[in-house]
Amino acid sequence: MKNQRMFPGVILIGFGVYYLLQQAGITLFQSFFTWSTLLIIIGFAFLCQGFVANDHEAILPGVIMTGFGLHDQLVNHVSFWPQNTIGVLMLLLSIGFFLRYQKTSNGLSQAFLFLTIAVFLLFYDTIARYLGQLQNGMNIVWKFWPALLIVVGLYFLLKRKK
Repeated sequence: MKNQRMFPGVILIGFGVYYLLQQAGITLFQSFFTWSTLLIIIGFAFLCQGFVANDHEAILPGVIMTGFGLHDQLVNHVSFWPQNTIGVLMLLLSIGFFLRYQKTSNGLSQAFLFLTIAVFLLFYDTIARYLGQLQNGMNIVWKFWPALLIVVGLYFLLKRKK
C-alpha cells in the first residue's frame, strides 16, 4: 500500500515555509519568491512520493517540475547555466526516465532517446563548430531533421513485434 499522506504533507510544509519566509521579509530570500520556487516544492513533493512512499510513477513528474523550477532559478542566478530551455527539458525528461527505470525497469529506451535529443540541442553550436567543413551539409540536415524524426517515429509505430 502506497503512503498517500507523503505528497500533501510535503506540499503543506513546503508552502508553509515559503510563505513564512516571505512574510518575514528576509532580504536574503527575496529573489527566490517566484513561481519557480513553488514548482520546486511541488516537484520535491512528487519525488518524496516516488522514492519514500514507493509510488514510482511520481518520479518522472517530480524530476520535471523540480528541474524546471531549478532551471528557472539558475538561469537568473548563474551566468554559465544554459539558456536553451527545450534542451534542458529534454535532459530533465531523460533524467526522469532513467530514475524511473532504476525503480521499475521500464523506460530505458525513452531515457536514451531524450538524452540524445538533449545533447544535440544543448551542444548544437559546439557540434557544428567541430564539424566546420561539414557545416553546409549540416545546414541541409538541419532543414530536414523534422522529416527524419517523422520517418523514425513511423518506423517505431509500424514495426511488428517478433
